[in-house]
Amino acid sequence: MVGIGFVGRVHVEALRRLGSVEIAALCARRAESARKWSEALHIARVVTDYRALLDDPSIDAIHICTPNASHFPIAKDALDAGKHVLSEKPLAVSAAEARQLVALASEKQRSNCVCYNLRAYPLVQHMRRMVEAEELGEILTVQGCYAQDWLLYDTDWNWRIEPAENGPSRVMADIGSHWCDMAEHITGLRITALCADLQTFHPRRKRPAASIETFAGKTLTPKDFEEVAIDTEDFGAVLFRMGDRTRGAFTASQVSAGRKNRLSIEIYGSKASVAWDQERPNELWIGRRNGNNEILVRDPSLLKEAALPYTDLPGGHAEGYADTFKQIFRRFYAAVGQRHALPTGVDYPQFTDGLRQLTLVEAELTSARTHAWVEIA
Repeated sequence: MVGIGFVGRVHVEALRRLGSVEIAALCARRAESARKWSEALHIARVVTDYRALLDDPSIDAIHICTPNASHFPIAKDALDAGKHVLSEKPLAVSAAEARQLVALASEKQRSNCVCYNLRAYPLVQHMRRMVEAEELGEILTVQGCYAQDWLLYDTDWNWRIEPAENGPSRVMADIGSHWCDMAEHITGLRITALCADLQTFHPRRKRPAASIETFAGKTLTPKDFEEVAIDTEDFGAVLFRMGDRTRGAFTASQVSAGRKNRLSIEIYGSKASVAWDQERPNELWIGRRNGNNEILVRDPSLLKEAALPYTDLPGGHAEGYADTFKQIFRRFYAAVGQRHALPTGVDYPQFTDGLRQLTLVEAELTSARTHAWVEIA
């Protein structure tokens, strides 16, 4: 496990729920942090340089849970060392870097995953299967948002705000890419052109003296600030086309007061529609023109057969965010177990999906800069 911030600890908990994966070692940049979390999480081996782990033949896979700018070099080194790699998103800070990793993973024949975990909610999979069964008819429009409030104030701070750690895009790469991945995953369609408008509401922010963990800044009242200029976006709005007929729009925001982690998606077809909200993950709205609308509550007995493997609990027993990591990891390690060969028919997000989303992010940045529609190759 390389990196042990907020999402690194989520990875640890999800891996241990599998029951078949041992966390062999923990790597954190700062020795004090490494020792603290190795004790708290009962991980015996701890290092401050991930390279110390790459020559260990007992380690099969590397999880990358570090700031975005380090994803590419760590993944590249791990693949070169013959390790399977699971990386947090975004896969890299540019499509060019992501393209190198896709090629290298193929050359080394190693299982690879980028953690677009939100597609693994049971009802998201149920929507996907409804589309495949043509229960919605032709997809006409796709719309929604991903809204958070943890960077609402100019005193809110996190490493994601700094391009040197995060890359050139913040909101669109961090959460907008989750929305686009889900929209394409459910519908089976691809965004073919887009027009984006991005906004930085806080062109200057107050950086606290101490480092701030993701989502933790809202509880702090630092006394000493350094005011710095900001050039990553707080908000983005995107119009898009999916082929000749399907149209859509979404917004992504980290300055939406009261919205903690709301990914909402609405898919409107010629026969029926569906709508889902991550803050109410066990409920699915189904809409009809000439019949009753309904709320489907997640229950294994009511899910499409192909969605069943994504749910482990009976109806009425809530499954949520942490469970999506478990589902992705279960599938990734099933592939790792196939004697180091790239599996066929995998059903988890791979490096190709990470490349896909970085291609869209770069198109959004280009569109916002040129005030024009951008075609997606």
